[in-house]
Amino acid sequence: MSGIRLRSKLLLIVLDGLPWRNWRKFMGNLEGWVQSGEARVWKMRSVLPSTSASCYASIHTGVPPQVHGVVSNETLFRVGQPDIFSEVAKAGGRTGAVTHSFWSIFFNRAPFDLVRDIEYDEPDGPITHGRFHTMTGYNHKNQMTPSDIDLFATLTMLTERHGIDYGILHTCTLDSMGHRYGHDCGEMDQALFAMDAQLVAFLPRSLKAGYEVIVTADHGQTARGHHGGHDDEMQDFALYYFGRGAGPNEDVLLDQLQLAPTVLSRLGVHIPETMRARSFLD
Repeated sequence: MSGIRLRSKLLLIVLDGLPWRNWRKFMGNLEGWVQSGEARVWKMRSVLPSTSASCYASIHTGVPPQVHGVVSNETLFRVGQPDIFSEVAKAGGRTGAVTHSFWSIFFNRAPFDLVRDIEYDEPDGPITHGRFHTMTGYNHKNQMTPSDIDLFATLTMLTERHGIDYGILHTCTLDSMGHRYGHDCGEMDQALFAMDAQLVAFLPRSLKAGYEVIVTADHGQTARGHHGGHDDEMQDFALYYFGRGAGPNEDVLLDQLQLAPTVLSRLGVHIPETMRARSFLD
């Protein structure tokens, strides 16, 4: 892959399982950038089911679970529709992923082989540089989540070492904390405070390097720590945008299916016909 220069560079940060109310209440650094005019924020609504794997596949393909077929966390296969990685690779760009292994399964190959796929650098993509974790053995007593600051550092390393055009970071820490404690407790307050602080350690560096950045979630979560169903708490979350694109008024509710075509449009990459939702950034 030659690494053709795209129109812009973009990083997508997905904090798993964080509902709208807690984004706006506890993410003080992100909210500070909104207040200063350096970022914009909207409410986005997930697909149904509001289940993690289903949302991951929709985030990147721009089609609902009833089309791509990932209808639960147990339906894991190589997704057939065009996605952000595949289209950026076709355009000659470099991609990077620092995520749960589900993303490698959906958008590179299945099944996931721990030795082969935990880390790879494949010039032809679609994921050019992949760094993955599996959370094998996860339960409510042992969440098996990697340190988030290590994940942020790894994505930043991919931008600086490999010059990726598009990169995604996905962390399950807050989703796992929510399942264990719920979203209305002291433990979650502290987890949100820590995530906000760790994110701010790297976000300015990415912006200085010329990346546009989107920080968002895959779905929300109830106060009892549940998601998957048709409810505002389970479906609604925030999307923060750091970039020069023009977007709608802040009171417009965004659809998760708009995310994939929006990312491609910002990169200057052709949007496939399967992505029928409209980009929310000009």
